[in-house]
Amino acid sequence: MVRYRVRGGNALRGTAFIQGAKNAVLPMIGAALLAAKGRTVLRNVPIIEDVRRAIELAEAVGAYVELHESERTLVIDASRLSSPVLPAEIARRFRGSVLFTPALLHRLGEAVVEGVGGCNLGSRNLDFHYLGYKRLGAIVDEGETVIHVKASGLTGATLYLDTPSHTGTENLIMAASLAKGTTVIENAALEPEVLDVIDMLTKMGARISGGGTGFITVEGVDELHAVEHTVMPDRLDAGVFAMAAAITGGELSLVGTGLDLGVVRYKLEQMGVEFARQGAVLHVRCEGPLRPINIITDTYPGFATDLQSPMMAVAALADGTSYIHERIFDGRFALAGELNKMGAGVEVDGSRAIVRGRTPLTGAEVTAHDLRSGIALVLAGLAAEGETVIGSGYLIDRGHAHLAARMRALGADITREISAH
Repeated sequence: MVRYRVRGGNALRGTAFIQGAKNAVLPMIGAALLAAKGRTVLRNVPIIEDVRRAIELAEAVGAYVELHESERTLVIDASRLSSPVLPAEIARRFRGSVLFTPALLHRLGEAVVEGVGGCNLGSRNLDFHYLGYKRLGAIVDEGETVIHVKASGLTGATLYLDTPSHTGTENLIMAASLAKGTTVIENAALEPEVLDVIDMLTKMGARISGGGTGFITVEGVDELHAVEHTVMPDRLDAGVFAMAAAITGGELSLVGTGLDLGVVRYKLEQMGVEFARQGAVLHVRCEGPLRPINIITDTYPGFATDLQSPMMAVAALADGTSYIHERIFDGRFALAGELNKMGAGVEVDGSRAIVRGRTPLTGAEVTAHDLRSGIALVLAGLAAEGETVIGSGYLIDRGHAHLAARMRALGADITREISAH
C-alpha cells in the first residue's frame, strides 16, 4: 500500500525536469518486440510503474530486457519470443498490455490476452483494436476473461476508427507495418506521442505516411530492425508541474526538449498564469489570484482529458465559478467527492461539473481513484492548509516518476510512504 502525505502552504520554486512520455514509451516497448534480431535501445524512459509492468510482460513472452534506472535507458532483445500469452496477473494491472498483441501475432502467429487492466474510466472498451485485427485477416475469439487472436499472416486493408484513440492507432499501425500490402487508417489519432511512435517505427524500417493528418497509410514490409530512440517529454507531467506552480503561487522552469503544452497553456494563461519560453526551457509563474475557467475535453489537439482532473483542483482555488464538460471518459469525475472532503465546492451533473471557487482547502484523508485524480489530489494538498493523506498512491506511481523527490526539490513538503495495510 502506497500513500502520499502532503503538507500545504509552500510556493514551488526552481527547475523541474520533465520525464519521458508514458503514452509514447509503452507502445515503443511493444514496437521493440517486432524486431526479430538485434537490441533496441530506448532513452529518456520514465521510471514509472507502468514501465515496470511492461518490462514484466515483455519478459513473460520471452524478451530479454535490461532497465538502467540511473541512465533512464531500456535495452530490449526480442530475438527469442517464446510465449503468446500475456498473463492475467500482469496484464490486469496494466492496460497497455494490448500494445503487445501486434508483435505476438507477427512473431508467433497468435496472442492470448488474459486480462486487460489500467485505470477504471468507464466505458473504455477495446473492440476497435480487435475489429481492426479482423479486417487485417486475424481470427479473434473473445471469451469472458481471455481474448485469443490468431493469424498466419496479416493483409493490408482500409480501417476506420470510431474514435481517434491513440492506443488503437498505434496498435493498428504496428499490425499493418508487417502486413502484406497497403493499409489505410482513417480517423487516426493526432497526438504527438503517436508521431513519436511512428518516428521510431520508421527508423525500424516501416513505411508510414500521413502521421498527424488523421489519415495514415502503411505499406507493409518484410521485417523491422532494432534501433535506438529517445522518448519525447511527457506533456501530462509538464502540465501537472505547470499547475503546481499555478496552485501554489510559485515559479518553475520546466526542462524537457521542445515542450509544447498546447491548449492547456492557453487555458492556464486565461487563469492568470504567465509563461515565457527561454530556448528549450519553459518558464511558468503565477503571482496574482487565479481566474475561473471553462473547459471542454476533447481528443488532441483539444484539452486533454488526462489533465482535466488536475485542472479541477486548480479551479477550486480560482476566484469565481468554473465549468468543466468531460466528453471523453465517463468515469473522470470520481475526483469531485474527494476534493469536496477537502472543502472544495464541486457539483457534478452527468458529464458536466461546476466548480465554485474560491474555497479554502483543508487537509484531509482522501483516495486516488485513478492516476489523474491521484495527481490532482497531490496538487490540492500542496495548496491546502494542514496535512493531506492520499491513499491508493500506487496509481500515481503508474504515471509520474519519483514524484515526491522531484517536488521536494522544488520546496514541497511531500513524502511517499509504504504501509503494510
